[in-house]
Amino acid sequence: MVSKILDWLLITIRQNYLPNDDNSTEINSIVVAATTDGKQRSNTEVNIKFGLLKARPRNVKITCVYRDKNKWSSEGCQWGGPDNEDSCICNHLSSFAVLMSKEPLKVLWLEQVTYVGLGISIVSLFIGLLIELVVWSDVVKTNTLYLRHTAHVNISLCLLVGNACFLASSETKSITEAWCRTSAVLKHFCYLAMFFWMLCLSTTLLHQTVFLFHKVSKKSYLRFSLALGYGCPVIVVFVTFLSYGAGSEGVYYSKDTCWLVYSGLFKGSIYTFVIPVATIVFINVFSMLVVIMKLLSHNQNADMSQEKEKAAAKTVLRSVILLTPIFGVTWVFGLATMIIDLTSGIQADVVNYIFVVLNAFQVGSTLFMKCNRKPQPLTHQRKHSHKVRLGLMLKMKSIYSLV
Repeated sequence: MVSKILDWLLITIRQNYLPNDDNSTEINSIVVAATTDGKQRSNTEVNIKFGLLKARPRNVKITCVYRDKNKWSSEGCQWGGPDNEDSCICNHLSSFAVLMSKEPLKVLWLEQVTYVGLGISIVSLFIGLLIELVVWSDVVKTNTLYLRHTAHVNISLCLLVGNACFLASSETKSITEAWCRTSAVLKHFCYLAMFFWMLCLSTTLLHQTVFLFHKVSKKSYLRFSLALGYGCPVIVVFVTFLSYGAGSEGVYYSKDTCWLVYSGLFKGSIYTFVIPVATIVFINVFSMLVVIMKLLSHNQNADMSQEKEKAAAKTVLRSVILLTPIFGVTWVFGLATMIIDLTSGIQADVVNYIFVVLNAFQVGSTLFMKCNRKPQPLTHQRKHSHKVRLGLMLKMKSIYSLV
């Protein structure tokens, strides 16, 4: 370690930078020279704090360099990282500066994986909606099942529109500012609505299980679900849009992602999405625990209709148990992609890949819940009618053979 550094001199002013040989970077500091009293030093380590001329955008890499034979070299120098972006540590003395990339870093193959994942999710959602359309009349026999499939259809619609907007706004450099803002609003609404419909699923399931004798009509279910599933997201998005600069760029949405802005811990419009989602996940977990305890308690005086509703409640409970952690964990990683800077290292790449894969998988889970329906056993009456039809067919066959 240098015991005494005589001079930390600013040897140029901003207008007189040394030339930069790399067109992909630009000098983002004044040049600093470090010297000693002339004695030879071994194991020299210099920690330099630069005043950055331009604020470093997110995911933009900074390189600490020194002047070596009329060119910049980074050998022996290390950048302090996104947490200490104005710091450089070098193991020698020279004239130092900071180079900043002109373009942000990109995760290798992430765009291609995103396109494939979104394509698979959109096709899967379309298939799932077709399945619901075909089997609708056969699967909504009870109020609870009507609730389940109504919620699944609306969750699928929200995901379909949200993912389509995500795909349409993926090339941020080639779209207009108006479309980028519109896409951010639509994604904000659709992804919020998806979680609010899950809240509809859990709260009405809780009501059906706890208040077993208080029947609610399908129309009442639908009115409540539409008000909660779409009304609340509209209010949240509308208030957020007005509160954050009337939807202005850099305040409500980012032009680089066409999504909400993260400005630090509990700062930025992204928290108008994160806080409602976290609240809904907490309520869903509480509702699931209450419903499970209620279903485990056996009521000996329950009639046939109550047993049917109880069986239907179990199928809805399976949906909530599966979808809540999948959607919740997916968006935990989604928030992490906004917090972790790509210059942080391999962990940033891993988090981005996990989010993209989970985003495609959550759609597969909704399709699985549509298809994973146990076949209903034949009731006594259906078995009896089946035997009658079989007996008539045998009699007709015997008469035909005699003729």
